[in-house]
Amino acid sequence: MAKKQDYYELLGVSRDASADEIKKAYRKLAMKYHPDQNRDNEEAEQVFKQLSEAYEVLSDPQKKQQYDQFGHDGLKSAFGPGGFDFSRDFTHVSDLQDILGSIFGDGGGIFDDLFGAGRRRSSSGPQRGSDLRFDLEIDLEEAAFGSEREIVLPLSTECKDCKGSGVAPGSRRETCRHCGGRGAVLSGGGFFQMRQTCPVCKGEGELVTHPCGKCRGSGRIRAKRRLNLRIPKGVETGSRLRLTGKGEGGLRGGPAGDLYVILRVREHDVFRRQGDDLLCEVPVPFEMAALGGEIEVPTVDGFAKLKMGTGTEAGKVFRLRNKGMPNVEGYGRGDLHVRIVPEVPVKLSSQQKKMLKDLAAATGDGNYPRRQKFRKRIERFFERKEQLAKQG
Repeated sequence: MAKKQDYYELLGVSRDASADEIKKAYRKLAMKYHPDQNRDNEEAEQVFKQLSEAYEVLSDPQKKQQYDQFGHDGLKSAFGPGGFDFSRDFTHVSDLQDILGSIFGDGGGIFDDLFGAGRRRSSSGPQRGSDLRFDLEIDLEEAAFGSEREIVLPLSTECKDCKGSGVAPGSRRETCRHCGGRGAVLSGGGFFQMRQTCPVCKGEGELVTHPCGKCRGSGRIRAKRRLNLRIPKGVETGSRLRLTGKGEGGLRGGPAGDLYVILRVREHDVFRRQGDDLLCEVPVPFEMAALGGEIEVPTVDGFAKLKMGTGTEAGKVFRLRNKGMPNVEGYGRGDLHVRIVPEVPVKLSSQQKKMLKDLAAATGDGNYPRRQKFRKRIERFFERKEQLAKQG
């Protein structure tokens, strides 16, 4: 038996080459010696096999370690006494698929029969229906209190006349003669064969020669279905509700898929939601903000009383615990954050204007601390400006 060539020499890389360098070298050589690029060239086919074997070893950290330490003899435990077997030991089919995809424009399905991995899907047995998605917009009240909704969906359901088989009553599917029922046709020869979907049966392996008159051979019919949907408390935008078995109908007695309802909560004109918390801006007369007092603020449960101290500034936020949204998983409720927005009166009478002028005259800067701080910051700005001007 001829001595096996060193794997590193085969790929043309050094023994300390990185995984990316090994993969790049393998791809380049595999493309060069690819059997479909070298038809009727047994020597190229053998080189292609050796390259693939070398890459399988050097791309696997454990096998590479055994090979680096013990050479080819160290791989007997990995591959068994019979040596390397493509149908059992080659696990990097995806790398070859990438290469073939760039050559033939089709990287999928090529290796289904190579290495014994290919299997045609059964077209005569039960087939589950597809899962479906439905987007539903709700208001904040529904999210807070829950609700019942009826939705109408156009769905594909199993044809009752043919029971999802697609064939007319009394008939049956026939084996595709073009592919012999495999659902695929093979091209190439020798070590490498390329598998492509059968163009006649579209990969099914069977043909409907006498289609059902009601569904025209598809096995499904379109129909509107009314569904009752329960929206639980606490849902938010992005919440997903699953309705088991309410998706697309199955075929040949297969189960229906599931329906996923994706919720979107509309913006509200009173409350703004942040997780389970709510934020509400409450306008109050400016004199109440100055003098303090008790106001009513809205919550999801109704009005609640809130006491403000004297000199409540604009933007001050009060927190009302457990007055927010219910948690969808049942972990209590969020909080309500009330932001105070003092409102300036409009449409004043002459008498009211005079009273405000008298108030302004009676109050000094000491009654407006924020204004005082602002004025000092402005003064510092202009002082700095003058210093820089003198430097110039």
